[in-house]
Parts: sequence; C-alpha cells; structure tokens
Amino acid sequence: MGDLEQLHAWAAPLLAKLQPAERRALARKLATALRRSQAQRIGEQRNPDGSDYAPRKRQKAGRIKRRRGRMFERIARRQHLKVEATEQAASVAFLGRVARIARVHQEGRRDRVARRGPVVRYERRQLLGFSEADHRMIRDLLTEHLAG
Repeated sequence: MGDLEQLHAWAAPLLAKLQPAERRALARKLATALRRSQAQRIGEQRNPDGSDYAPRKRQKAGRIKRRRGRMFERIARRQHLKVEATEQAASVAFLGRVARIARVHQEGRRDRVARRGPVVRYERRQLLGFSEADHRMIRDLLTEHLAG
C-alpha cells in the first residue's frame, strides 16, 4: 500500500466527521499548498523523485531565437496551474493549451515543435506528482486541521 493509500485510510474516517463546508475549506487549503509546492519544484527543474529534468536538446545555430531561460518558466503560474476543491476532492491541474503541452512532457509523448514543424519525441519530465515533502506536508496539514 502506497503512502497516499495509507494516508487516505487513516484520514477518511476523521474527515467523514467534518461538515461539508469544513471539508471543502480543508481541500482548498491542501490544493493551494500543493500548487505552491508543484510550482516551486517546476521552477527548480526537478522531478518529484528529486532528479533533474532531462535537458533540452541542442538546436542548430541560427534556426531558433530562444530567450535564455528555464523550461516551463511560465507554465507554473496561477493562470495556468489551477486549483479545484470540493467536499470530496482537491485537485491541481493545468488547463487549456498549457494542459496539452504539460501532458506531452509529463508522459514523454510525440508532438510537433511548431504548427507545421517536424514531429519530435519529447523526453519525460514529470511536471506534476507527489514528492516525499508533499506527502509530509499533506499529513501535517491534515493533522493540524483535525487537531485544531
């Protein structure tokens, strides 16, 4: 049984005793904290297991004028990385066109570089996922909320 399943087994009976509005507030608090940690990890260019993202492939000189910067520099902003919370669940997800781009990298799929450009297989870069720190944060937030 994984960490999340163990956490769910421990927390489910306690959460069932809370009022729906209180569960929704807790879910929003958890989702917001997760969004913050996911955005920070994406900014650090790290997979949830702590390894670095696969580096970009080298481009031919003169072909593409690219700003020097990190991959996914803008993707982790609030307007793209959305939080949703209900009494039953909390989620953090990419929306719209950004979701398609994130899915290609998350799963290591093939996609076009540009609208009519060549098709390329992208390296797997896990944008969203639970790190050990996320597991601890969720457990601590749940414990703090249920104790207080």
